Amino acid sequence: MPLLGAYDSRAVAVLEQHARWIAESGVGVVDLSWWGVGSYTDRAVSIVMDVMHAHDLKVTFHLEPYGPERAEQLLADIRYLLREYGEKRRWDCFYFNRRDDGREGPVFKLFATTVPSHQVDCHGVRQPVAEFVEDSRWRWATDRVHAEFRSTHPDLLILSGDSWHPERVAAAGFDGFANYDPTTATSAWLEAALGASRRGMVFSFNVNPGFDLIERVRSQQDLVPGECYTPVPFFPTTFHLNWDRADDRERAAGLADARIIETFEQNLWLQTHPWLGNVKAGFFLTYITSFNEWHEGTQFEPMRAHADLTLSEQKVGYHNSEDGFYRLRRLAELVDRLGA
Repeated sequence: MPLLGAYDSRAVAVLEQHARWIAESGVGVVDLSWWGVGSYTDRAVSIVMDVMHAHDLKVTFHLEPYGPERAEQLLADIRYLLREYGEKRRWDCFYFNRRDDGREGPVFKLFATTVPSHQVDCHGVRQPVAEFVEDSRWRWATDRVHAEFRSTHPDLLILSGDSWHPERVAAAGFDGFANYDPTTATSAWLEAALGASRRGMVFSFNVNPGFDLIERVRSQQDLVPGECYTPVPFFPTTFHLNWDRADDRERAAGLADARIIETFEQNLWLQTHPWLGNVKAGFFLTYITSFNEWHEGTQFEPMRAHADLTLSEQKVGYHNSEDGFYRLRRLAELVDRLGA
């Protein structure tokens, strides 16, 4: 439960507080979840950018899997975002990544790009993955984007796929990858970074506190006969946590805090290692998962202290710790070290 309570993320007062917290943490860019032209998220962009600009924050876009034709729409989407939220606003807060040589270009991060075509359910039945797009279709789409913007952003417009498979990212024509998954061990990051570097691609991982999905308790009556259902475990641990116990809630907070430190330090090391490709490309960009994706428990936005939850909120089973600012405070400490 957020410190601000349940809120409308388009409310100006909420956005103002969000912007202050983000700016105070030392973070400089907001990566907006965007679900296509005319969507709820698209209609919110202008007010979000107005507030972020007032706090000297830049804005870029995280392109979500909003429909089956999103590869075909990629060029139109990039045109739209650059025109509506860049050119028409005179580029007041549109984020351009600056390379070591001073050149700049936009970065667009996509989600669920190179996913498997099928997965096997608990009954052993192969089921199609709705977000699957063939690599060849992505290649056609990314080639069109690169061809159109080569004159205005030569080799600097970055399309980042979301994958742990550098060979598929390269085959799909992306310029690199920026993986979103907050549940992957950092020990796997080096191999992925090497794979990207060998193929001339850039890479970015994400600073995160792990994954803490809260689910409504499901009774037997809630389940559909034959349904494949497995409770989502807390990460980064596999042992059982009793969320009714204050000690276990604080234990989880300690694990999340350690995960923030681990992912920050590993990310920084990989992106600045002279043997890896980002240094050669003069590219540096780190994502933070996330500011306020509350339903996945990855948020850095301050939470309400558990002791301050209402009776109805306590019944939901929220996992709030007593220190609602520990994640944002830790992030600010780590970012501050970069300028030391």
